[in-house]
Amino acid sequence: MRKFGFGLIGFFYLATLCFASCSKDNSEPEAELVVSTNQLTFFKDGETKFFHVKSNIPWTISSTETWCTVTPAIGSKGTVKIEVTVLTNATTTPRTATLTVTAGSLSEHLNITQDESILLTVSEDKFNVELIGGELTIQVQSSGTYEVNIDDEWIIQASGSNATTQKFDIATNLALGERTGTITFSLGYVSTTVTVTQEGQPLTIPADNTGMSSNAVALAAKMKVGWNLGNTLEATSVNNGVYSANETLWGNPKTTKTLIDGIKAAGFNAIRLPCAWSGYIDNVETHHIKDSWLARVKEVIDYCVDNDMYVIINIHWDGGWLENNPLYSQQGSINEKQKALWEQIAVYFRGYDEHLLFAGTNEVHFDYNTPTAEHVDVQQSFNQTFVDAVRSTGGKNATRNLVVQAYNTNITFAKNLMTMPDDAAGITDRLMVEVHFYDPYEFTLQEGSTKYLWGADFAGSPNTPTWGQEAWVDEAFGIMKTEFVDNDIPVILGEYGPMFRSSLTGTALTNHTQSRNHYLNYINKAAKENGLITFYWDSGYTGDGGSGLFNRASGQPFYPDAIEAIISVFD
Repeated sequence: MRKFGFGLIGFFYLATLCFASCSKDNSEPEAELVVSTNQLTFFKDGETKFFHVKSNIPWTISSTETWCTVTPAIGSKGTVKIEVTVLTNATTTPRTATLTVTAGSLSEHLNITQDESILLTVSEDKFNVELIGGELTIQVQSSGTYEVNIDDEWIIQASGSNATTQKFDIATNLALGERTGTITFSLGYVSTTVTVTQEGQPLTIPADNTGMSSNAVALAAKMKVGWNLGNTLEATSVNNGVYSANETLWGNPKTTKTLIDGIKAAGFNAIRLPCAWSGYIDNVETHHIKDSWLARVKEVIDYCVDNDMYVIINIHWDGGWLENNPLYSQQGSINEKQKALWEQIAVYFRGYDEHLLFAGTNEVHFDYNTPTAEHVDVQQSFNQTFVDAVRSTGGKNATRNLVVQAYNTNITFAKNLMTMPDDAAGITDRLMVEVHFYDPYEFTLQEGSTKYLWGADFAGSPNTPTWGQEAWVDEAFGIMKTEFVDNDIPVILGEYGPMFRSSLTGTALTNHTQSRNHYLNYINKAAKENGLITFYWDSGYTGDGGSGLFNRASGQPFYPDAIEAIISVFD
């Protein structure tokens, strides 16, 4: 009995376990539905994208819109890749659809969004404009508010433009040869570009003597006293043959009319604008100068001419390609570039009257020693190329007064080595010579020099150079008078001026200030007596070692005593 009883209890226990197990195996599995995303976005042109469905039971997919279809639309257990295809949206509004994925009692929704078909068209995408410019009208159709972007300053969006009619003012093309600009209309992901091609100035036009009555001697008599806008329009850097340039690159602010007004108010009536060009070339094969840079130089010229001032522009240092290579091996390529640049410069500015002068180069030199015959010959070929290029453009350039340089703009080399270039047929009196004067170097330019005094008042001082004093100024300027001025060739003293050593203190600073002012006064007196027109070199820097006389931002005198030392000679 005891054995039987144990066995019966075990039987019922086992039966209970079996029933429970069998009941579990025969139940429905728990439903599962996973959709990999809940949103897809499509471009207006239509496309196909994908998502995934994971389920352990059969499923279906339905779409609320016929333009949005799925493949496959039904499936069973597992993970399935679903292909969603959207047709092109031809309407100008966005549209949406909803995909519903159903598995048993479960469902998931997927939102479909498609971009509108943007309307943006223009009446024409190419325009040819005459060199005189004028108004350009473009009709626009669009489905929304669009943006207008212009890539050139000579195309300006005009007043009177609206959503359907865009008007643009096209400036006169002063440049040599045609130019091309673009106007781009953009709305969302759609853009359309209009190309504007404008006729350019011809290289040569008939001579025009209007406003050009003064020959070199007469014009020089009108140019009383000058000033250099130094370290500004010529600011350039060169790295491995690659040029970069910016008006503010060397620390001076962008030149304003306020500054030029201040220079005129101080008593100067002539300005030399040292200019660089290579950093603004957009085609190295043709040496084409960017129109925007020519326009900027013109803007500064106009500040001066509007003040009834005389202006000289040149090719100044410019990275050294011209200035440092008076060599036969470089002569051909340099003259080719010199010609190309001066043809462009001369054409762009040939409408100015005699208030504007061109100067071909700056301080062309191989080194600072006595030049060889090769150096002089090549340097003078640069002068000839300059004169020929300018004269070839005609207009007012046919008789414009031009400035040519002595080798390294050195007075001794001018006397001993300079030959004037040939001018155009019938032009015999429209050339001037340029030299510079920074003697004695220890006083004017040498950093760290202890020679900070100058003139008879400080003769014999250990801080006074033993050369380059008043007698040498008289002799040097007398040479230029005898060699050139007396032969009806005016002389431009294109640069002069000592640095100011403001770090000195006490008596040393007082005596240095006296020396600088005496130097400035004496240079101008001697120049005036010998017929030279002076242009003070203002570097813009007014701190220690600088030669700035004005606050470049305000146009106000920074060193009024030094300015007075110069201007008082001409009062």
